[in-house]
Amino acid sequence: MAKTFKALSALLSYPSGDLKAAAGDIAKVLDSEDVLSPKARKAIRPLLADMDRLDLYELQEIFVLLFDRSRTLSLNLFEHVHGESRDRGPAMVDLLETYRTGGFELAGTELPDHLPILLEYLSTRPLDEARALLADAGHILAALAERLHRRESNYAAVLAALAEVAGVEASSEMVQELLSVQDDDPEDLKALDEVWEEAEVTFGPDPNAGCPVTRDLLAEMDPHPPKARPANAEAGNI
Repeated sequence: MAKTFKALSALLSYPSGDLKAAAGDIAKVLDSEDVLSPKARKAIRPLLADMDRLDLYELQEIFVLLFDRSRTLSLNLFEHVHGESRDRGPAMVDLLETYRTGGFELAGTELPDHLPILLEYLSTRPLDEARALLADAGHILAALAERLHRRESNYAAVLAALAEVAGVEASSEMVQELLSVQDDDPEDLKALDEVWEEAEVTFGPDPNAGCPVTRDLLAEMDPHPPKARPANAEAGNI
């Protein structure tokens, strides 16, 4: 199990005071393991520096502008391959079953394909298994990294690091196909409303529980193994 995935999950979560305070601990976690290359870890340092020095509201504004107001930068991975097609539902169910088979249950309202949730799950799995699962989404990660790079965002380094772990190059055909979709304009609020007019489906058991990512991740930046919520129902196979 790699705490690196837990640290990256926290970095890709909505900024909070706890996240700001944990920036130094996150850096130590990344440097304590060899999951990321030295080059990738170095590239993430500017984002960690931002977390430490920028005002919380500024961090939150940056995050929302990137990930909440731009569908082409959505951290819900299936958005980039299934959109609103009928294939998205079964893909969600399959991913949920993968989590449950691994003894991991969602506790909040985020969708199963939300990248920080996936990374939280991967932090509970053997490294080889985590790499293989991440490779399935590698082309999406590489495309997101390139889009963020175009916007000169320090978040690009996190996605690029994940794409590197997944073994996917930005020049691959699947990545280029995703990049052929025109970027959203986050300042066009009318277009944004039209795109997001359908409410998201809630998969978490408790709509009032909130996203568990930053709450639980930052509490577990220590040598103890991560806490996966045990599945109550019988786990199925994909």
